[in-house]
Amino acid sequence: MIVGVLREIKAEENRVCMTPAGVEVMSSNGHKVLVESAAGVGSGFSDQAYLEAGAEIVATPAEIYRRAEMVMHVKEPQPSEYGMIREGQILFTYFHFAASEELTRAMLKTGSIDIAYETITAANGSLPLLTPMSEVAGRMAAQQAAKYVERAQGGRGILLGGVPGVAPATVLVIGGGVVGTHAAQMACGLGAKVYLLDTNLERLRHLSEIMPKNCFPMMSSPAAIRELVQEADVVIGAVLVHGAKAPRLVTREMLTTMKQGAVLVDVAIDQGGCFETSRPTTHGAPTYSVEGVLHYCVANMPGAVPLTSTVALTNATLPYAVAIANQGWQQVARENPHIKEGINVACGKVTYRGVAEAFGLEYTPVDELLAPAPGSGKPLAAAPG
Repeated sequence: MIVGVLREIKAEENRVCMTPAGVEVMSSNGHKVLVESAAGVGSGFSDQAYLEAGAEIVATPAEIYRRAEMVMHVKEPQPSEYGMIREGQILFTYFHFAASEELTRAMLKTGSIDIAYETITAANGSLPLLTPMSEVAGRMAAQQAAKYVERAQGGRGILLGGVPGVAPATVLVIGGGVVGTHAAQMACGLGAKVYLLDTNLERLRHLSEIMPKNCFPMMSSPAAIRELVQEADVVIGAVLVHGAKAPRLVTREMLTTMKQGAVLVDVAIDQGGCFETSRPTTHGAPTYSVEGVLHYCVANMPGAVPLTSTVALTNATLPYAVAIANQGWQQVARENPHIKEGINVACGKVTYRGVAEAFGLEYTPVDELLAPAPGSGKPLAAAPG
């Protein structure tokens, strides 16, 4: 299969979807890899490094889309790319469809096969391709909170860990999954008093055993959030609903009860955000204030540490990319239910229930779009549409 690796064009996105080491693995499996010129520069990988790994360097994204059977990205395709995408072409990237009706409808029109990193599952129910970036984003959330709570950045002017004789900051983390756990660990390491909320009692028991003594896992509820935001100097939104929009857990009304100069960090912004007042921001203009509360809602947080993020992402995605390239999307969907979970849009149909429900679109199971397996003896299904 011909696999294309694009240079990211979303604002201030420096990651790349595959390292030169990943290209070497793809090539050893018999696949040809096209890499757009300068795709890896932001992450510290030169065109020469890709050439030495066996890639062909091409000049434009248009050539990638024209020649490649599978195109890989880090972030979702941007509007300038929609017209380049071919019917039947596989796109493998983070899509977060449920947060963007425009993107969803655009991909439906292309007839492409859109496999989302964020909904591929593992045997234990985890999200293995979301996990590495969630780990990065969680740790960054605490770092950014520590910075923006400084007075010079518009915050309260408080040190997260305090000093002897001065109380530490109070940090509220909503969501005890991968993002929330890493955010809480970092905030605890800085010496803050951390409340970590989740709705799963078994998860809370586990967190109580493994987290530092300055972390207090608690059952999440609207009442608990209303109470704790009043005490918090920092609130980190780390809620994930698998393949769907994030719930709005902190309302604008709650902001009026918070301390002036408190900081909200919305790591769920890729899925629409979990604060009512959230809107996507960029690394160049990362914050804004509502009701005197500073909001940090950068939609590609790991893009600020691209070398770490790119290597971590390739470590996770490469085995799945190899499997898709080796077998093709239909065969891999028949044989691998975990990759099948990643197929969100295919052949002009929405094939992921959470995306269909987000926009009132018709849901079509992936199985209905698969041609009979070779040698199955089953009659061909009618073409979609």
